[in-house]
Amino acid sequence: MNNLLIFFAFPIAVIIISVILQKILNNPILVAALIFAIFLIITFAFFDETFLIATLAYTILAFITAVITKIFCNCVNNESNICNCLSNNASENDNNNGCTRTASTNLESNTNNCFNYTYNRYKKF
Repeated sequence: MNNLLIFFAFPIAVIIISVILQKILNNPILVAALIFAIFLIITFAFFDETFLIATLAYTILAFITAVITKIFCNCVNNESNICNCLSNNASENDNNNGCTRTASTNLESNTNNCFNYTYNRYKKF
């Protein structure tokens, strides 16, 4: 029973709690520190000193999970910003009879402060 708890239940709980804490705190180091503090209390309250090795492993697992969550959320947010820029450009390009916008009209008309993706991508040097 004890081995099932150490090898299956605690790691799954650490992963789930790390994702939730990362979304709330947005800091992987703070997430790992909280997991370490929680398991340090559990180590000396319910287990012996040999569980301290598992506590360190759970802390590393929490940090890695929080970093992966942060990277994933940043990629999703950046991708949605690019998609918004592209959809804004497509709708405004239709009004301009298929001509791409210039940089000056981008600064005037874009309220989201995102770069003109099509202009920068297809600009010839």
